[in-house]
Amino acid sequence: MPIRKKEGTMIERVHEHIISELGANTRTDTIFVLTAIILNLITLAVNSGIASGESTGTNTIVMFTFVALIIVINFVAEIGLIRGRQMRKKLLNGLLRMYKDQGVEGYYDQSLLSDYRTRYNLFMLTVLFTGLIAIVIPFIIR
Repeated sequence: MPIRKKEGTMIERVHEHIISELGANTRTDTIFVLTAIILNLITLAVNSGIASGESTGTNTIVMFTFVALIIVINFVAEIGLIRGRQMRKKLLNGLLRMYKDQGVEGYYDQSLLSDYRTRYNLFMLTVLFTGLIAIVIPFIIR
């Protein structure tokens, strides 16, 4: 009987750990998305302001420097979201296996896995699109 109790305690700890990792994953993904979008919007404003002013070599260098920053930050955010999606899938698959082993798998709708994939794709599209807009609009204004 004590072995069974230890087993239950270990399962509970693993469950808590997976849930904790899922929470950390969500917070990290939120940081990636918000950072990229906010930076894209700020850069859009700055470069648009520069583009509407006098056209000098210095202004062009500043604009291209901000474009480089947008590209790097958006690349990092996209890679972070791809890795976050992979991590979430692994964690949820582990959770589903645990639920199946415990006989409670019916309480977790497996269609949520595809819903999470769609959500990640939308986040990545939003980051990419705001980045493209932040790059293109100032050059159209110029």
